[in-house]
Amino acid sequence: MKHLLRIVFFTFLILTVGCKSAKTLTATESNLKLNTKQLIKENTRQAAHFKTLSSKVKAIYSEGEKSKSVSINLRIEKDKTIWLNGPFSAARLLITPDKVSFYNKLDNTYFEGDYKLLSDFLGTDLDFNKVQNLLLGEALFNLKDSNYVSSIYDDAYLVQPADQRPLFELFYIINPTYFKVVSQQLSQPKEERILEIDYLKYQEVDAQIIPEQIKINAVEARSETIIELEFKSVSLNEKLNFPFKIPSGFEPLELK
Repeated sequence: MKHLLRIVFFTFLILTVGCKSAKTLTATESNLKLNTKQLIKENTRQAAHFKTLSSKVKAIYSEGEKSKSVSINLRIEKDKTIWLNGPFSAARLLITPDKVSFYNKLDNTYFEGDYKLLSDFLGTDLDFNKVQNLLLGEALFNLKDSNYVSSIYDDAYLVQPADQRPLFELFYIINPTYFKVVSQQLSQPKEERILEIDYLKYQEVDAQIIPEQIKINAVEARSETIIELEFKSVSLNEKLNFPFKIPSGFEPLELK
């Protein structure tokens, strides 16, 4: 699975384009007096509301001593579609609630399947909502679906399940100024897996709070993969299309 994800990523590695970003959020007066219920309410209230989002995303992929960067066009139709397009449309990735699809014009191959592809790559079970939440700075697991407790950690809120499962530990760190997730960490000690997602910067776009810089660190045993994403030239609620059609004659990728 990781081999296939490398193929998807490195297909995009052709050029890098820079664009002007929106207003970066800065910390002002902190509020560290909220109880857990109030905190989750504030976090929920800060969720971005839009119909569509488009952005140029500068991505840096690092594994060991190897590092590559690329510019990708990202489009999202909230709760329906996530679309990524590489330079010169040489490769496209389409994510919907039902499946993950990808094609690569450089070697005439394609993939259509479930979320196991992405889940194996990041070391945790994913679905459409979790991928969308990851990109938008929302908790991967809905904070209203379970019983959570909070405490103060390094001038921020640390949120975790009241009863951590022995095989799966989950932590969130929430900013005390604008109440967005600044880090979420999933640990599976038995499998030697750790997934850490850090939101290094947020930006305000049309009164909505959108991530500006994300760092994803996926560790499995002795293997470590780092993906850094920078969202530039973000726009909301424009009319977008999501063209995706696997060209005829392409061969399916074999998963190993």
